[in-house]
Amino acid sequence: MTALRAHHRGGPEQLVVERVPVPVPAAGEVLLAVRAAAITFDELTWDETWTRDGVSRTPVIPSHEVSGVVRDVAAGVGDFAPGDEVYGLVPFDSDGAAAEFVCVPAADLAAKPSTVSHVVAAALPLAGLTALQALVDHADVRAGENVLVHGGAGGVGASTVQLAAMLGARVTATVRSDTGDLVRGYGAVRVIDVRTETFDDARYDVVIDTVGGETLDRSFPVLSRGGRLVTLSAPPPAGKADEYGVTAIFFIVVPDRDQLSKLAALVDDGRLRVDIAETFPLERGREAFESGRRPGHRPGKTVIVVGD
Repeated sequence: MTALRAHHRGGPEQLVVERVPVPVPAAGEVLLAVRAAAITFDELTWDETWTRDGVSRTPVIPSHEVSGVVRDVAAGVGDFAPGDEVYGLVPFDSDGAAAEFVCVPAADLAAKPSTVSHVVAAALPLAGLTALQALVDHADVRAGENVLVHGGAGGVGASTVQLAAMLGARVTATVRSDTGDLVRGYGAVRVIDVRTETFDDARYDVVIDTVGGETLDRSFPVLSRGGRLVTLSAPPPAGKADEYGVTAIFFIVVPDRDQLSKLAALVDDGRLRVDIAETFPLERGREAFESGRRPGHRPGKTVIVVGD
């Protein structure tokens, strides 16, 4: 098969398109014929991309969001059959979906949303699951609460704004671009362009931080006592939550079939929007990863198109 691979740890400059053997699914896995694979530009900086249990696993195939068609199933898989259209999240320490075929645990997949293309479906798993788990599993957002979402125009931020609004929260989102109208369309009642405004002038019950750094540090004082902060960039500074009388958590998204099915239903009902910034064929996969370095990158996910 044709695949995008890196033989040495590094950035997009390490990626090459080459012919490699088709993987063989292990027990509990399915072999997918990939139709589309969404990328996360930071994934080439993750340790999980390059190592497993501290051991290098190069050469590696990137892209961990996939939509495709089941080609084969291994022992222990009884809920999918060849020909099924599915989507999901490939484990971060396994070869990804920037290839014609990929093996994925069946438990990490769900039926693809039926009303959208494979390109759109591939852009949903990481952002959608992260947003849902941040809001529901970790922040326990309730109707009527004031929620601040940092990076509301990003892939995760866009899903978070939409899902928070569906939960009945009053959503404020920060952006660093001319995307105010877009994010208001997601359901934000207020959009703060941090290039010209500050987010420090209000109090919130929940902060979902997709940005990190100084933004994370400045988010503690804007929380009401007993508020909840969920950050996706790095663990919060030790002792900071106690200082402000709040709770703070960092987490890494995990695959969840029930939640994938829930997200697919929201897409099919027209309630959850998934934006695509740009698409590239597999042969230009390196260029797809390089596009994240370009100034003025459009909102939405970048997707590698692999099959028809």
